[in-house]
Parts: sequence; C-alpha cells; structure tokens
Amino acid sequence: MESIRISRLLKEQILEHVENLIPEEACGLLGGINGEVLSVLPVENELHSPIKFRMAASEQIQSFQSIESQGLVVIGIYHSHPKGQDFPSDSDIKEHAYPESASFICSKMAGIWNLHAFWIREGQVQEIEL
Repeated sequence: MESIRISRLLKEQILEHVENLIPEEACGLLGGINGEVLSVLPVENELHSPIKFRMAASEQIQSFQSIESQGLVVIGIYHSHPKGQDFPSDSDIKEHAYPESASFICSKMAGIWNLHAFWIREGQVQEIEL
C-alpha cells in the first residue's frame, strides 16, 4: 500500500484529540480497510509524558476488539509530537511493534498541526502519501 486515504473529518478528530492533550503525547488506533481509515479510537497514554507514549493496555485491547468487530483491520497507530519533529523519533522506530500498520505522527509546527504517516519496517522508515 503506497498511500492511505483519510477523510478530513477523521483527520480533524485526530488533531482535536492531540490538541486537547497538550502538553502530553496523545495516542490511538486507526481502523480501516483497503487503505482507507474509517475509525479513530483514542487510547490513553499511560505515561502522561510530553515526549513518549505507551498505550494503556486495557484500552488498547478494547480498541483492537472494536476494530475487529466492525470487520476492519488496524491500519495505523497515531501519536503526537507536541514539540517534536514530524518524523518518527529513534524510540518510535525502535519500539514500533506492528510493521503491518502505519505510524501516524501529529506534529505542531509554527502553531499548526500536521499529520504524516510512515511505514516502519526493520528499522527503515518510508513516508506514506495521505
């Protein structure tokens, strides 16, 4: 899959979630099918950190189950870099445990949120067209 489609409405849901959690990193799962995001599921960042995230296990499991019950797959995992780069950090690359799912990163540059997506496989990063 070279590109992923996401509606403006779902993109706005993600960006609203990350904005509401500043200064912490926000995170969540994206469900969809055939390269199209159809569901945004915010998950608590149990670290409550501005520079790192770890999804709360029980919410993460519930979100996986919700995605599966809708007949969807996990297309991506999103998180924010409130003061960071719009590219996966070294820890993002090292800790990305779902190579079949894209990594979506929301970064705030010059006061504006941007959303980028990447494949992270075997330590290699490739940007995905949205």
